[in-house]
Amino acid sequence: MHLASSLAATAAFPRPEKLTTFAEHLPKEWIERALQETGTATLRKRRLPAEQVIWLVLGMALFRDRSIVEVVDKLDLAFGEAPVAPSAVPQARARLGDEPMAWLFTHASREWALTGADRHRWRGLALYALDGTSLRVPDTAENRAHFGSATGRTESGYPMTRVVALMAVRSHLLAAARFGPYTRGEHSYANELWSEVPDSSLTIVDRNFLVAGVLIPLFRAGRERHWLIRAKSNTSWRVLKRLGPKDELVEMKVSHQARAEDPTLPDVWYARAIHYQRKGFPPQTLLTSLIDAENYPAAELVELYHERWEIELGYDEIKTEILEREEAIRSKSPSAVAQELWGILLAYNLVRLEMERVAAEAGVEPTRISFISALHLVCDEWLWCAVAKPGAIPKHLRNLRAKLARLVLPARRARTYPRAVKVKMSSYPRNRPPRRRKLVK
Repeated sequence: MHLASSLAATAAFPRPEKLTTFAEHLPKEWIERALQETGTATLRKRRLPAEQVIWLVLGMALFRDRSIVEVVDKLDLAFGEAPVAPSAVPQARARLGDEPMAWLFTHASREWALTGADRHRWRGLALYALDGTSLRVPDTAENRAHFGSATGRTESGYPMTRVVALMAVRSHLLAAARFGPYTRGEHSYANELWSEVPDSSLTIVDRNFLVAGVLIPLFRAGRERHWLIRAKSNTSWRVLKRLGPKDELVEMKVSHQARAEDPTLPDVWYARAIHYQRKGFPPQTLLTSLIDAENYPAAELVELYHERWEIELGYDEIKTEILEREEAIRSKSPSAVAQELWGILLAYNLVRLEMERVAAEAGVEPTRISFISALHLVCDEWLWCAVAKPGAIPKHLRNLRAKLARLVLPARRARTYPRAVKVKMSSYPRNRPPRRRKLVK
């Protein structure tokens, strides 16, 4: 039985104990629309039509220990009885391209993350976090030319892609993402994401984004779009008013460079500065656009800021659990890299969506659900449903209800650890591409 029909059969049983499936979260209509909107719908009958290749890209993300051809075979994605030719798989991926995966991720994430953030508001505000990370891609000439490398004293061993994502903090669902050449800065990617931030929201950002050209556009783009950030050691301001103990309204100057890049920026901008110190750590200052000290207490904002680390945990879930800490993802061309990355981000959201449903059944927060256990369960069910008879699925899913309790983690303990290097760099020589010498005229 093919994957699509198996998943459809599974979704047809309206039992309360049913574990929701990917087919339920990714309706056939969404996939068809993604292909139509991007002009990649399959017109002729193929063994691997475009709609099946979308499931293949998701399978590539979830089954990292299997070759792409094996993913096709294990999930029964190809039409016909004979095994699919290995050369047909990259050809099918090339025909699909990256645009349908980008459309599908964007459309799905807007619905899932916005809904998730609505369930976990703080004082009427939906909570988001934004931060950047990087991923290695295969070391091909095409990838290195497009994505570039991290440079320091030497060039990085692999080409790198820079990723910036907007996450619903308390569900870990990704609301939007941008990625591309490593040589492009995080700020430009972040500015492309502000249109995805809803009104009546608070976005917690890393202090690397404490730039007028980044935060002012977020605040003025909509209604009640607020930000919260930690000040840098060299950030300067002028105190305008005392709002409470260690709580001030401040004025900061917009640099000439920022105004040259964006003439619409004002000469000065205003924020609220909250000073605090945690035991064992140096004093810190938070800056926020939430200047109403009565409706948004300083103590709560201090506690809330540390939820910024949820996006770091999300990146760790992708890199460590989904990608299994591999040196690089699979794809060897920029278009294939983009296709694979959209698939990875979409697959991550699908797992997180399952976790949110389990959390609702268990009456706990989504962050209390074990990601690795949920990932394994989803992968097992996907493989099982690809080959099972429809009549056996309900009984199998009923037996899984007892397993859901294993996914719930103990409540988090309030623990803090200073940053430290746990593993030193290897003492072996690094394998780096030769540096290009500049021609002297």
